[in-house]
Amino acid sequence: MANIKTAISLQKSLFDQVDALADEMKVSRSRVFALAVEDFVRRHQSRRLLERINTAYDDAPDPTEAALRRRLRRPHRRIVEGDW
Repeated sequence: MANIKTAISLQKSLFDQVDALADEMKVSRSRVFALAVEDFVRRHQSRRLLERINTAYDDAPDPTEAALRRRLRRPHRRIVEGDW
């Protein structure tokens, strides 16, 4: 995979923290930034996926489905109670 160089501006205090972390981890500053961005992108993708899942399940059952669920609860309970 090709690497691309980029320049970013940081507050001095944040740069110093990254520099210290890179020394502690025995990796380059570039690697610390790459790890941080990879984590950020992964979390963002997970949030987007969760939002899509929540949207898919967000719709309430229509009246027909709700009535069917109510009618099936008692027979389902009777069947399941014996197995547990």
